[in-house]
Amino acid sequence: MEKLFTYGTLQDPAVQMAVFHRVVKGISDTLDGYFKTEIKIGFGVYPIIFPEPNSHVEGQYIEVTPEELALIDRYEGAEYRRITVTLRSGVAAWVYSK
Repeated sequence: MEKLFTYGTLQDPAVQMAVFHRVVKGISDTLDGYFKTEIKIGFGVYPIIFPEPNSHVEGQYIEVTPEELALIDRYEGAEYRRITVTLRSGVAAWVYSK
């Protein structure tokens, strides 16, 4: 299983069902060194994170399969890139960032 830190729409059970066809309970955690803001994509506004020292983002990590991660890659689109980070808890996880 892969760990994915979520801070926005992927925390919503309806979005999880639409993207990877199941609901996953998240575990609260924090990502240090990043700042959360919003980005306009098409007609919608979505959360996005940028590296910024002395900032942090509250969220949760979920466990997904590699196949589900590929589905999430498509959902996130070209505006986001998937990178590995270490959360405040020490857990290594993927996250989508600018």
